[in-house]
Amino acid sequence: VQLQASGGGLVQTGGSLGLSCAASGRTFTNYVMGWFRQAPGKEREFVAAVSQSGSGTYYLDSVKGRFTISRNNAKNTVALQMNSLKPEDTAVYYCAAGPGPYYSDTAGYDYWGQGTQVTVSS
Repeated sequence: VQLQASGGGLVQTGGSLGLSCAASGRTFTNYVMGWFRQAPGKEREFVAAVSQSGSGTYYLDSVKGRFTISRNNAKNTVALQMNSLKPEDTAVYYCAAGPGPYYSDTAGYDYWGQGTQVTVSS
């Protein structure tokens, strides 16, 4: 699976950004899709994931109620809508695809996109 992420940028505290990830190469509906992020000097951390059908969604506690993950299986895309952004959300965001069910662990994903920078200014 090839993954291409887009949509990062610079936003002020409290603002919103939407990320998108386009997948190609294999059957999209075989994969759990996830978003991870990595801030400078920190390990890559789980942010959100969505099940193959889209019926199950999972979030890092600190983003619950602010971020929404969704997928469009007809278009082979996954999106992450980020609202009420905080400076601590600043990181490079990566989309990933994996067979499941370990959606919150980087080891559960086989394919990774190139990352997109999200910067939240205070």
